[in-house]
Amino acid sequence: QVQLVESGGGLVQAGGSLRLSCAASGLTFSRAAMGWFRQAPGKEREFVATVDWSGFSTLYADSVKGRFTISRDNAKNTVYLQMNTLKPEDTAVYYCAASNVRTIVVRSTAYDYWGQGTQVTVSS
Repeated sequence: QVQLVESGGGLVQAGGSLRLSCAASGLTFSRAAMGWFRQAPGKEREFVATVDWSGFSTLYADSVKGRFTISRDNAKNTVYLQMNTLKPEDTAVYYCAASNVRTIVVRSTAYDYWGQGTQVTVSS
């Protein structure tokens, strides 16, 4: 059974930083593209960032480019999202996702497994 467990969310002031982690089990992590998505209240889930199986190829949503960094440690079966210069509009539940596709994936429908989400709240 595949499990994705996010951690690291919380309350932070605007301009601050948080690092989200997502620990994966039950899948061949080193063969899976990983992604982060977020969903704010009253809005649809949106793509944030993705990393391919190797960690060398990444892609970001324009809204987070230059502020967020996605990375992975295949030895630890963990993917990270470093979030800097946070803004109130970054407030959302952040979800980790895994895809059986090895290359970077943007569409949420291409992801096969999802975590339960972690809340990030940025105060102004």
